[in-house]
Amino acid sequence: MENCKMKLLGMTLPQIKEAVTAAGMPAFTAKQIADWVYKKRIRSIDEMSNISIKNRERLTQLFEIGFAEPVEAMRSVDGTIKYLFKVDNSHYVEAVYIPDGDRATLCVSSQVGCKMNCLFCMTGKQRYTANLSCNEILNQIYALPEFENLTNIVFMGMGEPCDNLDNLLQTIEILTADYATGWSPHRLTVSSVGVRKGLKRLLDSGDYHIAISLHHPEPARRSEIMPAERGYSITEIIELLKQYDFSHQRRLTFEYIVFKGVNDSLSHARKLLRLLSGLDCRINLIRYHAIPGVPLEGVDGEAMTRLRDYLTANGIFTTVRASRGEDIFAACGMLSTAKQERKEEN
Repeated sequence: MENCKMKLLGMTLPQIKEAVTAAGMPAFTAKQIADWVYKKRIRSIDEMSNISIKNRERLTQLFEIGFAEPVEAMRSVDGTIKYLFKVDNSHYVEAVYIPDGDRATLCVSSQVGCKMNCLFCMTGKQRYTANLSCNEILNQIYALPEFENLTNIVFMGMGEPCDNLDNLLQTIEILTADYATGWSPHRLTVSSVGVRKGLKRLLDSGDYHIAISLHHPEPARRSEIMPAERGYSITEIIELLKQYDFSHQRRLTFEYIVFKGVNDSLSHARKLLRLLSGLDCRINLIRYHAIPGVPLEGVDGEAMTRLRDYLTANGIFTTVRASRGEDIFAACGMLSTAKQERKEEN
């Protein structure tokens, strides 16, 4: 028989309040439940010791906590850990834990597969299957064994966050709410290829950091490696971004994977400077992690440094993202694809 219980992890405080009052319980029970789920991260309703036995029994009939432990973990020699989570009983998504000195970042997925189908991304090869629920997004965070160490969350994993915006925004609401994690929005970064309508709503909804997947300064060439360019022009996205203030704590970053012979020359760098002129932003250069069947190559460290130094010297602060987890299927979507293929073979 299908489990029809509601999952508490992923519900906002008003949603919990509405559900418990409909079940005949006092409204104040909702705050107690939220405290147990989000602050204490319990795994069983029986642990809610300040709620009466009668109400716990009623809660058990209607609800479950909704935690699901990762089904697999791959650990890199550099400390990076890629976790695999099962969702919807048949698919898998990845979350990547990246410790770095006194910082610990978690890269979180928002979809099973992705509609954007970027040439260089393994997740795009899976095609789109489903949006993750708020429960499935939050579970990657709250079920993380290293949860207490986290300092930052980046929504840069599998999927396009702005293509699952309702569930993403509810996730962010819970992460930043006093009744839950209570994090500053400046500890959160949302990445997007530039889904214009969703991006505008995202920009208007809160003060978290924004990262735009750019990867080529010429729209025509960008469309060859990022089909989304045909529907969401980078020039239109940049005009939208110019309407917002990124001069204070909120940060705007353009992600730029460097491909040999495709976007790695100083001519490309000059075009980048022209494209981003007038924006208070930074550029993050990323080493390419090869994926099977894709005719793209990365560049050496000298080429990365040359681009970084030229862009920084000419007015846009540019960094080279440290390459992490190369020994554990580092490219996004690799581990989940391998797991899905093994499952289908069996």
